Amino acid sequence: MNSTTRASAPRWTPDAIPGQHGRTALITGGNSGIGLETARVLARHGARVILAGRSQEKLDEAATELRSGQPDAEVATAVLDLGSLASVRQASRRLAEAETIDLLFNNAGVMNIPERRTTSDGFELTFGTNHLGHFALTAGLMPALRRSPAARIVTVSAIAATWRMGHLEDLMSERRYGAMSAYAKSKRANVVFTQELSRRLAATGIKALVVHPGSAMTNLQRHSQGALSKLVVALTSRTVMGSPEGAAWPSLYAATSPDAHSGQFIAPAGRDQTSGTPKPVPLPRAADDPAEGAFLWTESERLTGIHFPTDLTPPR
Repeated sequence: MNSTTRASAPRWTPDAIPGQHGRTALITGGNSGIGLETARVLARHGARVILAGRSQEKLDEAATELRSGQPDAEVATAVLDLGSLASVRQASRRLAEAETIDLLFNNAGVMNIPERRTTSDGFELTFGTNHLGHFALTAGLMPALRRSPAARIVTVSAIAATWRMGHLEDLMSERRYGAMSAYAKSKRANVVFTQELSRRLAATGIKALVVHPGSAMTNLQRHSQGALSKLVVALTSRTVMGSPEGAAWPSLYAATSPDAHSGQFIAPAGRDQTSGTPKPVPLPRAADDPAEGAFLWTESERLTGIHFPTDLTPPR
């Protein structure tokens, strides 16, 4: 088939999102960047949004901003520190008792931490926040998700999930620490976790999808250190890096499109997957291996001491 007859993929934009009235979305990192844009679009389509983050002050500012642009927006907030299992337990317990959650966005994250640091529970900070915190939160929110007739869990990964340095070994980076290798490891864990979660949720009707947003300048870049790192960020911000608005599209597509299916990896369709129409893309190599999924799941439960409901058993 030549270029003149090849059919082009249909362009998806947030205008295609069906009405979300009566649905509630919880978004970690919802007070800024991609999370705030995700909340803004969903609220515009009628969803009630719960912004989750560490600072009540920043959450209140974000909620005020949303309401200033959309006076009828339904916005709530939830204080949640993904680097603290105690905070995750407290928030998820309260939410699970009070809410029906239709859409869970595991969106928040940290990257490029220059020196190895740990969470309050002693986990390496990047892996502990980006994966273990969301693992624990998703487990705690299962009662609220199962009350929904059509729940979806969208976990935000990154192109770093495809990097070789992201092998799931030495999860706490105790033998050797590198800022970007720890990030790649956490982002691969997001993908492997979603594949295992999708298998375990197959009989429940809950969909689990993973996305990567392309490249965008957000608060994640705040830890860039050194002249070279700052130069790279400055240059890429003018070239490949897009806006948080466009970077939210894969999350929005995964959460709302009738064409999005459990287990898919959704990413921008543009050159080098930096921006453009969201579409399913191939998983990182072996990320759907049930053995790796079982390993990560077992380690995550061991490290956090948090277990999913016992009826979510994986088919092997």
